[in-house]
Amino acid sequence: MSKIFEISYGQKQTSVNTNELGMRDMQARVYATRKAQHLLVKAPPASGKSRALMFVALDKLKNQGLKKAIIAVPEKSIGKSFRSTNLSEFGYYWNWTVKDENNLTTSGTAKSKVQTFIDFMKSEDPTDDVLIATHATLRFASEQLDASDFDDCLLAIDEFHHVSQDDNSVLGAALRDVLKHSTAHVFAMTGSYFRGDSVPILDTADEQLFERVTYTYYEQLEGYRYLKSFAMKYKFYQGNYTEALEHVLPEFIDKKTIIHIPNVNSGESTKDKYGEVDKILDAMGTYLEKDEHGIIYLKTATGRILKIADLVTEDGRDSVATYLSKMDKVEDLDMIIALGMAKEGFDWPFAEYSLTIGYRSSLTEIVQIIGRVTRDSFNKTEAVFTNLIAEPDAESDEVQFSVNNIMKAITASLLMENVLSPSFKFKSKDRDDQKANGADIFIKGLKKPSTERTKQIIEQDMIELKASILQDEVVQSAISAGADSKVINKQLIPRVITTIYPDLSQEEVEEVRQHTLADFNLSNAKRDPENNQLLKMADKFVNIDDLSIDLIDKVNPFQAAYEVISRDVDTRTLQLIARVFDARKFEFTNDELRMLYPKIKEFQAEHGRAPKKDAKDLEEQRLYYALARLDELRRERNK
Repeated sequence: MSKIFEISYGQKQTSVNTNELGMRDMQARVYATRKAQHLLVKAPPASGKSRALMFVALDKLKNQGLKKAIIAVPEKSIGKSFRSTNLSEFGYYWNWTVKDENNLTTSGTAKSKVQTFIDFMKSEDPTDDVLIATHATLRFASEQLDASDFDDCLLAIDEFHHVSQDDNSVLGAALRDVLKHSTAHVFAMTGSYFRGDSVPILDTADEQLFERVTYTYYEQLEGYRYLKSFAMKYKFYQGNYTEALEHVLPEFIDKKTIIHIPNVNSGESTKDKYGEVDKILDAMGTYLEKDEHGIIYLKTATGRILKIADLVTEDGRDSVATYLSKMDKVEDLDMIIALGMAKEGFDWPFAEYSLTIGYRSSLTEIVQIIGRVTRDSFNKTEAVFTNLIAEPDAESDEVQFSVNNIMKAITASLLMENVLSPSFKFKSKDRDDQKANGADIFIKGLKKPSTERTKQIIEQDMIELKASILQDEVVQSAISAGADSKVINKQLIPRVITTIYPDLSQEEVEEVRQHTLADFNLSNAKRDPENNQLLKMADKFVNIDDLSIDLIDKVNPFQAAYEVISRDVDTRTLQLIARVFDARKFEFTNDELRMLYPKIKEFQAEHGRAPKKDAKDLEEQRLYYALARLDELRRERNK
């Protein structure tokens, strides 16, 4: 079973051409907001966020009175994106210079890097003004620094979706402290403004401190020179994935490909990752040799010689990684086989096909993987992302509904919309002034977990517990018969809880029952079959049901199952999806819409165009969102 959508783009070259200062379209857009104290830049991989940061940081250091710039990246390999760069030869006023000793992603022990970070913050040397460190180094150093130490500094955080307002997020706590108790400027960069685990990044109050610049996948790909289309496929198999490979092989054997094998803890894994690599190599051809860099040479059935990098096998992986970091020619490599690597921040512009084996519960991870193959390069006009997944144990119409929702969510995420349902924590409301704060929901009379056992169940088992309750035959019969909700809530649900957790006391059962009902009432949960992660993934998205768009074109027989092929998602469809989201971002009464309609007409007559949502004028923004809502009401009426 396969699920495909394809998007075609216009090659306007705005994503690759530069202005008189050497800035691409996205970078110029960010630079225009350089005086903002806090900036949140949402732009896809390979759009040039690192250089956009350089332009802004240099202006803040040279023109805005800031003394230092700290760039934090999630892992060492991404640090190379921020190394010293000659910007003046392309028209900018200054060059980006990083002292070797201040690039903490290249060498040093964890302890020494933290000390260098602290010394840098205390340094009075005016030339000691830029430092690059990992998120981990920033976390540990911040524990030994006061927020005031970041006064008059720029703190830039790359891959901002690693931050979380979760209580256990040290990086999130450090950022909140800097935001609230220092004069620091914060520059946040992310390719997707959501986390794979659905925990909010910032609470609403902190988020309002940021001026936002959004540059979507659509805008980037529309502005490319070479890449004309992006395709996505979902293929479902039965049995072992290594046996299904032969059906996918013709699609990628002649393309620059990244293969991600499943996590060893996943259901799709054979639990032998080295054996899986061997089977993939055997399926593609005959092994010839491994060179001094650890690159595998393999001969295909057509006689072609492939150069393959194995990032799964630990032995020799450092040598392979070094080779990958230095290669710059299209003939240097043909394929990468990886497990946890070659995703976020990995740079191989020539990659044109990504085969991801196994279910991925994180939309963030999917978007990052897609970003590996959507860079503009002369060797490709099309990029493809294929996800090979075990067929779910469910009715075909239920699978089609879920796949359609996932495809809509991915399409919406290309527009940088936050489409993941947040995870909520229910807490007892002890005071009247306690209000919902991000993921924390306060409920009067809600029992607090009195033991570690109930706390563990509430925090870790809630999804499985809800599924068990909804699948219980007695509960299902009671719901079908229209039984009194009090009977279900007070008698049947405690019975299920007691059956699953016979060790709980009566008081502990009541605590779990209350938190379960709070979760049910907030999420309006649907039936959630066990072991069908694809269906669970579809249930995590918000606003998706509001998109009344059917991406499914036809259903065909496919081996023992079937395949689902989607309609093309073109420019018009992407614009429609964006418009539907916009129509729901602000609430308008019918009276307000009637009042604003003449103002919209006046604006169009005066300016010769419709209002824009990214306008500086807030009234123009309001008119844009009102028009989006009016357009949607018109579409609904004409259905």
